Amino acid sequence: MTSEVVTDSLKRTRIAVFIFYFAQGICFSSWASRIPDIKNTFGLDDAAWGTILLMIPIGQICGMTLSGLLVSRLGSKRIFPIAIFGYVAMLLLIGLANTKYYLIIYLIAFGFFGNFCNISVNTQAITLERMYGRSIMASFHGGWSAAGLIGASIGLLMSSLRVTPFVHFAIVAALVIAAVILNLRYLQEDVKHVKTKEEIASSKKNKPERFLFLLGIVAFCGMAAEGAMSDWSGVYLQDVVGTSQRLAPLGLTTYMITMASGRFVVDKASARFGKKRIVQAGGCLIFLGLFLAVAFPNLIITIIAFMIIGFGTCSIVPTIYSIAGQKTKISTGMALTIVSSISFIGFLLGPPVIGYISNLTNLRYSYALIGLFGLCIVFLTSRLKVFNSDKKEKDAKDKQQTKNQ
Repeated sequence: MTSEVVTDSLKRTRIAVFIFYFAQGICFSSWASRIPDIKNTFGLDDAAWGTILLMIPIGQICGMTLSGLLVSRLGSKRIFPIAIFGYVAMLLLIGLANTKYYLIIYLIAFGFFGNFCNISVNTQAITLERMYGRSIMASFHGGWSAAGLIGASIGLLMSSLRVTPFVHFAIVAALVIAAVILNLRYLQEDVKHVKTKEEIASSKKNKPERFLFLLGIVAFCGMAAEGAMSDWSGVYLQDVVGTSQRLAPLGLTTYMITMASGRFVVDKASARFGKKRIVQAGGCLIFLGLFLAVAFPNLIITIIAFMIIGFGTCSIVPTIYSIAGQKTKISTGMALTIVSSISFIGFLLGPPVIGYISNLTNLRYSYALIGLFGLCIVFLTSRLKVFNSDKKEKDAKDKQQTKNQ
């Protein structure tokens, strides 16, 4: 009886954490889906718009200096509600911005609260993953991606109906606030490791492992591709492919379809083929998709290319986060902060860099550069020993299962 109660409770908590990922994802995708409209409203060229997009990483970096510390001290259960409500408020203000200076301020704050959301919601996921006793991280990131798909679809509809960004964002904000309030009671206290005397005596030696930073770089490359799709796919369809403004959100929508659906099968695929192969396959697909988009810039091939990129990016971040949490000897929260902070720099810094390169050359060269990041993922993954240890553990489990049979 007790076991059933605990199981039901865990299932409901998992739904709540999924909703929190979804809430954060739909806020970001709502903003991303209206980027072409907002860019056109202010009449900015690619370089100037790249500078505007740089404001989100600036806010993200500002948040990095505080988020890990506050989440560790106060707990993600207390930080997340403040972070998500601040995130929603900034989305509304972005829709109200009538000068580029206000837009800059609101985007910085958007990035700041976004970092707190990211660290706190992933800490909740890791806590729940420990309670489950198996990897479920990819399914949560699938919630973020599903929100991206729905947000992009709503953005396509709103843009087609010529609804202003503020009205669009206000509708999304109302739904997010309601969903979050209904699920706040399911937030969990962070699991804290109680150190033994020996661990306390050697705590000075427990420095972050080098592989955490390398995992962060792998995730950086994957999230740079995500950022390129989130912030520039609509502009790419307009400026390079030559589609109409109303069809511009179609690129983000199709990308999110494959990214979202892929993340719901990543955990099972990793168990079958190994995390190393899954991440390497993701890097190859990112390279292939961007190569096709650059080499053959027509609508049908570009849409297919964007879908391939979605399958490529779906596995990178959740797999890397899961490995970081499982393999580290320091606290899981600190390991996650290191990896996620490095990776989100790629997500948020990549788009502005694309704008600068595009202004000097054109957007196709920018996408070609991001495509090379896919090859970097394959190379780095092949060199990281932590992936080899993952394979050894999988082989050991397979042998044990064979013996039991």
